[in-house]
Amino acid sequence: MRPWITRIAHPLRRVASEVLSSAQEFLALPRIHAPCCLLLDVDLPGLSGLDLQQRVSDRTDMPIIFTADRGDIATTVKAMKAGAVEFLTKPFRNDVMRNAMRDAIERSRAALRHEAGLSVLREHLAALTCREREVMELVLSGWMNKEIARKLGITEITVKVHRGNVMRKMGADSFLDLVKIATRLRPMPVTKAETAAARPLNTRIAVRSGSRRTSAHAVAPAGLYVPHMVTGRLTTMRTVYMRPSVLHAAS
Repeated sequence: MRPWITRIAHPLRRVASEVLSSAQEFLALPRIHAPCCLLLDVDLPGLSGLDLQQRVSDRTDMPIIFTADRGDIATTVKAMKAGAVEFLTKPFRNDVMRNAMRDAIERSRAALRHEAGLSVLREHLAALTCREREVMELVLSGWMNKEIARKLGITEITVKVHRGNVMRKMGADSFLDLVKIATRLRPMPVTKAETAAARPLNTRIAVRSGSRRTSAHAVAPAGLYVPHMVTGRLTTMRTVYMRPSVLHAAS
């Protein structure tokens, strides 16, 4: 049997491999919750290697290393754009494959750590009441306590209570921590107040003279939420447009 597909797992520092002959065989296997990678031949019988890559595109914890008897530029580019970490044309040296596998396993380990952290944050988010979540989204959008109180029809003291509960439940020690947490959880559903922001996909930073706070809104498509950022004291009055990627890097 030709080794069309090889899944390499690295649980508890022990390396285990499974050699398969078709994409269908692989898709029938249970998912591995340990650092792993997939050695995938482009020319699979039946479902191609590129097709299988699309089928498992949600498995960000399983980097793919492609191998091919002969590689053409179009196939290589397509595989790499779809997320492959390496594309090796046969014959290749053993040390090249070992290095590629080592890098892929490290990527998988990092992805698993990231997902574990997100899982904890999602649990914290799920613990918020509907009202607390509304308050959190408005706070992250730059609304002051009195504005939130007026918007939601509650007292400012009640807003402060909800805000305190949000900080405690989300494990945020400061407003900046809350912004970072919201950024990691992006995309988040927005409140009705925020769905009105179905404007073009750009970033508007409104600066008030003498204000210690500026609000920067990355306006995403309706249904997605991107938090604002906080800067230091600014004394000029202007409106600046930035690419969303710039805002994400700044936040």
